[in-house]
Amino acid sequence: MVKYLCELYFKLNGWQIKGLIPVEVKQAVIIAVPHTSNYDFPITIGFFSIMQRQIRYLAKKELFGFPLGAIMRSTGGIAVDRSKKNNLVDYMISLFKDHENMLLIIPPEGTRSKVEEWKSGFYHVAVAANVPIALGYLDFSTKEAGVLAMFYPTGNYAEDLPKIKAYYKDIKGKHPDKF
Repeated sequence: MVKYLCELYFKLNGWQIKGLIPVEVKQAVIIAVPHTSNYDFPITIGFFSIMQRQIRYLAKKELFGFPLGAIMRSTGGIAVDRSKKNNLVDYMISLFKDHENMLLIIPPEGTRSKVEEWKSGFYHVAVAANVPIALGYLDFSTKEAGVLAMFYPTGNYAEDLPKIKAYYKDIKGKHPDKF
């Protein structure tokens, strides 16, 4: 039922799906770039619902109260207490060790606001868990949602990051000035 509602939303709003995570890929870090708007969340959830792929993502624990909590958990949300010192990279690595099927979304910008540098946790998780990075995107200028490529990190962040960012050079978020 949810899949059909998401398909209807995409159709009525002119969104198209371009590029997928291959079905044989059972584990991956999915980066969500650019992350400039609250609209990113429902469109991303819609994309993966249409693709019938179960995803997981971390979100602040405050979003998991009533009534939003049920939606957050049912869409793959994992509550994180940001007031405590957490080693989130180690935690995310353990998720891959504990789950045979794990598609974990991590927005490397870490916020919807403009940032100068991406957070590197997504990369370190992928390397330590030995999984590829799915280069997920939402392009609001073309109304396309999808995966640009599957990137296999070498372990050299300084060399790999510019290659990853190059894929996004023409992608426009909801608020392009924030990317």
